[in-house]
Amino acid sequence: MPSFDRGFKSWAEHTSLTLRRELGLAHDNPLEPAGLARYLDVDLWTPSDVPGLPKDVLNQLLKQDPWGWSAVSLVSDGRGLVIYNPRKSKGRQASDITHELAHFILDHEPSTMILSHDGGIAMRTFDRKQEDEANWLAWCLLLPRETLVWAKRMRLSTAGIAARFGVAEVLVTFRLKVTGVEFQLGRRSLRKA
Repeated sequence: MPSFDRGFKSWAEHTSLTLRRELGLAHDNPLEPAGLARYLDVDLWTPSDVPGLPKDVLNQLLKQDPWGWSAVSLVSDGRGLVIYNPRKSKGRQASDITHELAHFILDHEPSTMILSHDGGIAMRTFDRKQEDEANWLAWCLLLPRETLVWAKRMRLSTAGIAARFGVAEVLVTFRLKVTGVEFQLGRRSLRKA
């Protein structure tokens, strides 16, 4: 489990609810990543939208190795941009796009590209803390604790929650566990019995 600064998880949960309210979403509404991107003034592209991208690169990204990457965010001409993999499932796309948008919300420092002397090899820096924070905030945005409490009270299954909110079942399972919602509501039903 990642280590966060004190208060970060509470801040992320609160921020997710605030942003969802600003978007006009009730606790039982799914967050559409495209709507959040518009609100944040960030463009969403697939590799096919990138002008001048060579066909061999496009082929590599979308046909030869579509499972080797998810999404990337950058600033181009002063404007935020997320390029995401359209070959992933809709639930995974939602998580990937929202993760990249979380980097903008968190005002994270972008990675640095490092090129070899001849330009033949490229690498980028990686900040584990920033990645963990972006994951946590993204998952709070997609499935706030309040939403999970509502869904479980409505007796929605894990698959039902995933379908309703446009996320992967693995994310639902994770959020139910880390928020304690299933445990909390399970204990209440035991007390009533």
